[in-house]
Amino acid sequence: MADVVKRYFEAFNAKDTRAMLDCLSDDVAHHVNEGGVRRGKEAFAAFCDHMSRCYDETLTDMVIFDAPEHGRAAAEYVVNGRYLETDEGLPEAKGQRYQLPAGSFFDVADGLITRVTTRYNLSDWVRQVS
Repeated sequence: MADVVKRYFEAFNAKDTRAMLDCLSDDVAHHVNEGGVRRGKEAFAAFCDHMSRCYDETLTDMVIFDAPEHGRAAAEYVVNGRYLETDEGLPEAKGQRYQLPAGSFFDVADGLITRVTTRYNLSDWVRQVS
């Protein structure tokens, strides 16, 4: 299980959405921080396109936790980013840099990620870019 999560994050850092999608089940449930649930690869790809327009992010200090007996995994990491384009409802983008701790939680079945839940402190991010 940790292997698919590691590949997912390697693809994220490589900015390779196609490789990220290859790690996901067709009906993946994507729980976005401070948002709703997006279902399916198409919705996930659209989210990635939006994020790539607004943010340039690299994840470091990655630690992956694996609980195969429960079909779950998790990761803790640091997001190192630059705010490129103003995202609706958020402060104006001016190329600000930010760094914040975050975590993701996964359900995995048959070697594919079926759920991704990401959490970070939005108020900390807003403080950094304001």
